[in-house]
Amino acid sequence: MKKLTLRAVVSEGAGMRYNKIIMLSNGVECCLRNGTESDGQLILDNFNLTHSETDYLLTYPDENSFNAAQESQFLKEKAESEREIELIAIVDGAIAGTAGIEAIGTKYKVRHRAEFGISVVKKYWGLGIGKALLASCIECAKAAGYSQLELDVVAENERAVSMYEQARFVEFGRNPKGFRSRIAGFQEVISMRLEL
Repeated sequence: MKKLTLRAVVSEGAGMRYNKIIMLSNGVECCLRNGTESDGQLILDNFNLTHSETDYLLTYPDENSFNAAQESQFLKEKAESEREIELIAIVDGAIAGTAGIEAIGTKYKVRHRAEFGISVVKKYWGLGIGKALLASCIECAKAAGYSQLELDVVAENERAVSMYEQARFVEFGRNPKGFRSRIAGFQEVISMRLEL
């Protein structure tokens, strides 16, 4: 995957700004940038789509309590945050995926930790979008001053586990009944961490 341009800047008072153009494995350009308030409806639609396409994400579409206005407000808050970010991947004008980092907490003992989440539309799987979003979120987590990035992944989601291991995440625990799937019953969840 060839990087064409890169600009990731943390600005005081303005939140983290991120913009990167990459070339996907199929030769198509993909823009990685902050989700903005005006993206609310599109990201809500993307959430509902991605969460209906796989059983490995935390929620089902019918459990989404956000409407477009609330999604826009969420994105506005992320865009203004110095320590959290929501990124979107755009391919041919469509949102192909989203990813973000959130603080574990604000107390001193946990301020060094952030958690990572990601989803990619099935039609775009295998093109390198997930890896690019992950790398971008790692870059943003470092820029925000975190020293540890954490995630949970369903153990049977071997492609995701492999991607995280390639990025140097290490397993620190397993919960054999971490998720209760409507389709598969209990799913084992692996907790992973990356020292930044």
